[in-house]
Amino acid sequence: MINDYEATKPIIEDAVPISGAMSNDDVISTLNGLIETCKDGQDGFTVAAEGIERSDLKSLFYEFAQQRSQFAGELQSLVQSLGGDPEDSSSLAGTLHRGWINIKSAVTGQDEASILSECERGEDNAKKMYKEALEEHLPANVLDVVQTQYTSIQAAHDRVKALRDSATGDRSSSATTSY
Repeated sequence: MINDYEATKPIIEDAVPISGAMSNDDVISTLNGLIETCKDGQDGFTVAAEGIERSDLKSLFYEFAQQRSQFAGELQSLVQSLGGDPEDSSSLAGTLHRGWINIKSAVTGQDEASILSECERGEDNAKKMYKEALEEHLPANVLDVVQTQYTSIQAAHDRVKALRDSATGDRSSSATTSY
């Protein structure tokens, strides 16, 4: 049952953020940072896929690149719904910071373990960026999307790490094996 106060209270008051909530501009900035992170991951996984010989890893890296493209698209839609201008590319500074730039040198040597290590390093940063975003006071609809994406990024990281551990173990147990 609705009391008289609730019946006369403007609906918009229900949407007023609680104390400590982020401003709209801050939410847009956070989302744009995640878009850059996704674009960096998309670019990094694409480079890794193009530089690796194993078809299963090539497919996996292309799958992760596509996933990051999809994530960036979702985040761009959220930015637009908030009235902002979404990022549409990765940044060189972000790429350097996130470690994905080193994937090119690993690919040049075509060393599977090195490529996987660089992918894991990029994923470590993606996890960090998403975790920081999740610690912000994001609106519920934004928080849901970021949390869902973070869960997928965590799973991708864990898969890449397991593959890296396997490749590193294989390499150390059989020095004559080439990748």
